Amino acid sequence: MPVDHSKLSIENAVNDTCPWSGKPIAADSLTEYKGAVVGFCNPGCRDKFEKAIAHFEEAFDRKKASVLAPGL
Repeated sequence: MPVDHSKLSIENAVNDTCPWSGKPIAADSLTEYKGAVVGFCNPGCRDKFEKAIAHFEEAFDRKKASVLAPGL
C-alpha cells in the first residue's frame, strides 16, 4: 500500500540523518517503515529506500509462498 507522505511529520522521525547520505533529514523526504516515520535528505533517497523495501518484501512473499505451498 503506498504511503501518503503528506501525512508524515518530521518531528515523528526515528532518525535525524539520512541512512543513505548521512545528511540531515528533510520534511519533504519522509516515509513509513514498520509503523515508524523514517527520514531522508531528499525525495530521491526516500524513493530509493521504498523501492528497495518493496523489492525485498516481494521476494520474501514469493519465498514464503513456495515454502507453504511447494510445487504450486
